[in-house]
Amino acid sequence: MLRRKAEKALAEWKASGANEAVLVTGARQVGKSYLVEEFARQNYSHVVKFDLIDQADVRDAMNGVRNAQELFMVLSAFAGTQFVPGETAVIIDEIQECDQAITLIKYLVQRQDFDYLLSGSLLGVELNDVRSVPVGYLRIVEMFPLDFQEFCWANGVGEDAWLEIEKAFQHRRPVQTAVHERFLTLFHWYLVVGGMPRAVGEFVKTSDIAAVNAIQKDILALYRIDISKYAERGKRLAIREIFDQLPSQLDSQSKRFNFSALAPRGTYERYTTDFVWMVDASVVIVVRNVKEPKRPLRLMEDRSFFKLFMNDVGLLSAACGMDAVRSLVSDDFAVAYGAIYENAVAQELHAHGVGGFFFRNRKQGEIDFLVGTSSKVLPIEVKSGKDYKRHNALRNVLAVPNYGIDEGIVLCEKNLHVDGQVIYCPAYMVALI
Repeated sequence: MLRRKAEKALAEWKASGANEAVLVTGARQVGKSYLVEEFARQNYSHVVKFDLIDQADVRDAMNGVRNAQELFMVLSAFAGTQFVPGETAVIIDEIQECDQAITLIKYLVQRQDFDYLLSGSLLGVELNDVRSVPVGYLRIVEMFPLDFQEFCWANGVGEDAWLEIEKAFQHRRPVQTAVHERFLTLFHWYLVVGGMPRAVGEFVKTSDIAAVNAIQKDILALYRIDISKYAERGKRLAIREIFDQLPSQLDSQSKRFNFSALAPRGTYERYTTDFVWMVDASVVIVVRNVKEPKRPLRLMEDRSFFKLFMNDVGLLSAACGMDAVRSLVSDDFAVAYGAIYENAVAQELHAHGVGGFFFRNRKQGEIDFLVGTSSKVLPIEVKSGKDYKRHNALRNVLAVPNYGIDEGIVLCEKNLHVDGQVIYCPAYMVALI
């Protein structure tokens, strides 16, 4: 079993004894169902699981209930075993197939006799603002593809090695050479494999990149099927086109999404609902421009000016084709590396809850990413090539007193070193930001 950070969140939920169910959400294929089931089997003597896609009879019965009592009657009737108070975990997988269940679950939780673990994808699409219901009775745990640290765990990296890069980052000193080279290699592997559990598991087991690529292609196909199944009729072709254009749009010089590529007069306003559907489905990561790199960043954002990234860098590499994969495997930095590098950074920041912004204007130039903390804004530039010290926009932003920015980070291939206000960090250190 792959070690996942979300497992800690589930353990904290159970240990809290709170009168609430738990809902594990996230994109397709990020390991939600597997994690929930393994957690339940390790922590409960009785586990009852329902899958609302595979078990159409259960889904139809649940969609027909009118109240919590009827919902419990359906669950108990289809369980095939007796529920044991205080010892039973009830798992409802693919919960997006029955919004009624989420609405009524709070009444079952109030009984305090069984624990309810829900999981599902496309909740932002199917259930609108799922985070608002039912208030006080549902704890949300969001899962992502494996982040870089989880990928390192899967590849046998010990805590001592991770501690070394943490200390190096904290004290602004170089990482020990052998450790640096190991992590840089792992990061290059991560660009190809990404964080989808099936792909990572296959890579750890066999090191077969072709097999990994086949798994990634299957997941991309599944995402396209989801668009056809769940997207509003009349919007599906546009959403599919946005999804299919992600690799070429990211490979453009600006990397900002250009809606005119979809139609001669394409605009953000024309495709707003299509774009929002993809974000709500967790298929893409959005990074928006801000008018000024000042806190709070969310108040500075320009919602119509943004970059779109894949939710997983391995999927982007697969979508770019085997030529790109071969270049990455052979460390050929001359070929389409920048967009994939940036996607990995966007993915890592998103998983840590600190990404989502960049800055561009004609006077200062463009900063790839901005991270806002409680006290400052941290600008981040991403450089995959040898010209990593060419970052005029970063120096321009640091030179504006009104912005109040005292340091910036350049993520690159080199070991950590500091030049004035600029910290040059190996790209894998994005996991520490």
